[in-house]
Amino acid sequence: MSRMRFRRNLIFVATLLLWAISGLAQTPAAETPAAQTPAVQATTTPAPGVDAPQPQAAETVPQKSSAEIVAEAKKQKMLGVVPMYGVTNYQYAPALTQGQKFDLMIRGYAGPFPYLAAGFQAGLSQAFDNFEGYGQGASGYGKRFGASLLDGFNSGFFSNYLYPVIFKQDPRYFRLGEGSKKRRIVYAMEQEFVTKRDSDRKRVFSYSNVLGAFTAGGISNAYYPQEERGFGLTMSRTAVSFAWGSVGNLVLEFWPEISHAVRHTRKADVVTVK
Repeated sequence: MSRMRFRRNLIFVATLLLWAISGLAQTPAAETPAAQTPAVQATTTPAPGVDAPQPQAAETVPQKSSAEIVAEAKKQKMLGVVPMYGVTNYQYAPALTQGQKFDLMIRGYAGPFPYLAAGFQAGLSQAFDNFEGYGQGASGYGKRFGASLLDGFNSGFFSNYLYPVIFKQDPRYFRLGEGSKKRRIVYAMEQEFVTKRDSDRKRVFSYSNVLGAFTAGGISNAYYPQEERGFGLTMSRTAVSFAWGSVGNLVLEFWPEISHAVRHTRKADVVTVK
C-alpha cells in the first residue's frame, strides 16, 4: 500500500511539473520598456583659449547592502499571503550572515501560512487515508497535521539554515528573470541542486539543500507510522521533495507572469533583476 501511494503521489507531482512547464512555455513574455537611446550631442569646435568639455563617466547605480536586500525580501508575499522571504532579484546580492540565514528561515513561522498549509495537507491525507497508522477522527488529523508541520520545519531548518551555515552556502533563490523561457525553466530546476558560495559567490553544488532533504526525510522516520518507515520510503520521500522543490522554483521564477495572468492586468508585474 505504501509503495502504491508513493507511485500515485509521484505520478501526481510529475504531471503537475509537466503541466507547469507547458503552461509557462506558452505564457507571453512580460513586456519590458524599450531601452531609451541617449540623444546624440552635436560636436562643436571649442573657441580658441577655451578648454573642451571633458566627457563625464557613466553614472553607476550603487549596489545595495545585504541588510537592505534582506529588508526588501521580508516584504515579499505571493498574493499577499504566501511569504517569499528566500527569493531575491539581485544576482549580485552579498552573502548572508548566520543571523540573517536563521531570521529568513524562522520568519515564515511567525505568520499563518505554514500552519494553514499543514492543515490543508493533513486534510487531504486523511481524506485519502494516507498514513493509515495515524487512524481517523480528530486524533488522526492531529497526528497528520503535526507530521506535516514537522516535515516543513525540518526541511527549512536543515536546508535553509544549518547546512548553509556549515557549508557556507546561500539558501536563497536567485531569480533569473530574463532570457528565453526555456533557459529560465532549466535555470529554475537547476536551483534545487545549485547555489552560490558565500566566499566568492560562485555557483556550486548545493550540499545544503540535498543533505537537508535527506536529513528531514530520515528524521521523519521517528514520527511516521511504523509501516511508513525505512530506507526505501525515506529515499522515495526525498525524491518527491526534490520534485516539489523544482515545481516551487518554477513558480518563484515566473511569478511576475503568473501574477499577471491571475490578476488579469494589462501588464505583467515589473521585476528588475540586477
